[in-house]
Amino acid sequence: MGEMVTFPSNGHTCDGYLAGDGSGPGVIVIQEWWGLVPHITDVADRLAAAGFTALAPDLYHGESSTEPDGAGKLMMALNLETAAKDLSGAVALLQERTGREKVGVVGYCMGGGLALVLATQRPDAVAAAAPYYGVIPWQSAQPDWSKIEARIVGEYAEKDGFAGPDAVRALEDQLKQLGKDVTLHIHAGADHGFFNDTRPEVYDAEASTIAFDRTVALFRDTL
Repeated sequence: MGEMVTFPSNGHTCDGYLAGDGSGPGVIVIQEWWGLVPHITDVADRLAAAGFTALAPDLYHGESSTEPDGAGKLMMALNLETAAKDLSGAVALLQERTGREKVGVVGYCMGGGLALVLATQRPDAVAAAAPYYGVIPWQSAQPDWSKIEARIVGEYAEKDGFAGPDAVRALEDQLKQLGKDVTLHIHAGADHGFFNDTRPEVYDAEASTIAFDRTVALFRDTL
């Protein structure tokens, strides 16, 4: 089990859930639109059990939702500049705790999009990114893909109304044309949110196992 910590965020502070003793490489876990909910802290615990030091920053600063309407409102109200500062602060905390310059990042839904954004904003630190059904719903947040230095291995769903196969292939092609090391996997028959085992209506145990094993392998290879 991990613990809640508070870390500096460019003149402010952010809370987060930290799992692992600092001996393993650092991985940032970025929440879905629901917030820093038990599923996300469980992912951090699983990564810690696999040998990493995992930090899930609370980008909503104490708020969360169990209803799609509430989650959507929280996501659209997210201040992207503040979120970027919080994520950069999370990078710094993991660098301090682990003594390593490079970190990995994994994110889900909204967090998958932000994982890619962080890779563009902190190419000096992010060596690997694992977006799960990652979407970037804010027009103002379209990143400069050319800045990415990380290896990207993404996990997406065939039956996804947010980031469907056509959009996934278009993004993969765009990144490859820029010379990026990217592979975006599409899980046949899976729904958006398939990794979230607290949502039985979309959870896919087989796809989740394959995806998580691949993410762990990515971080072990790069970190």
